[in-house]
Amino acid sequence: MPHPALTPDELLTTTRAVRKRLDLTRPVERPLIEECLALATQAPTGRNRQRWDFVVVTDPQRRAALAEFYRLGLVRPRQRTAATGVDRTTGDHHRRVRLAESAQHLFDHLHEVPVLVVPCIRIKDRRELDTHVGQANTWGSILPATWQFMLAARSRGLGTAWTTAHLHYEREAAAVLGLPYETVAQAALIPLAHTLGTDFRPGPRVATADIAHWDTW
Repeated sequence: MPHPALTPDELLTTTRAVRKRLDLTRPVERPLIEECLALATQAPTGRNRQRWDFVVVTDPQRRAALAEFYRLGLVRPRQRTAATGVDRTTGDHHRRVRLAESAQHLFDHLHEVPVLVVPCIRIKDRRELDTHVGQANTWGSILPATWQFMLAARSRGLGTAWTTAHLHYEREAAAVLGLPYETVAQAALIPLAHTLGTDFRPGPRVATADIAHWDTW
């Protein structure tokens, strides 16, 4: 199947979180993944230190282990996350139902996704993550590259979804992947697969006027 021919605007507005439309039966060719990684590393990074690494997991046993940590992170989280705060989707009942169904599908089938990608960043030690500034510096040097990887995947007919639930069990995941936990921090767990169809549309979003603040809040 040819890759979708997307304009830059189409690529930026139709790179969705893909869960139910991941093709669980079709392997992802290694050259495609390598192309996406090459584009990912063109992303900006703090002081051009290029501290990123990407663990590409195709081994079925390791994929199954990571999928189990993901599920445990959702049903038995180890850290408290905010349950309140801004939610601009309040009142959109049908969208919430669709999202719940989509999330449940990934919960049930994550171990079947042909490739799981774990973006990582090298750190001196875990104390780098103790402060807000330290976190901003660290995550700001891996998250742009991860999103650029996902955009590159979309342009090649591949689907991705950003997940972080497995980080509740990051140390155990590090052991499965052979990562040095104290000096390599995992940022996400990205399922990667060919998509069932390529016709993705922009998602519903609030109006720009509701989120743009000019000069002051």
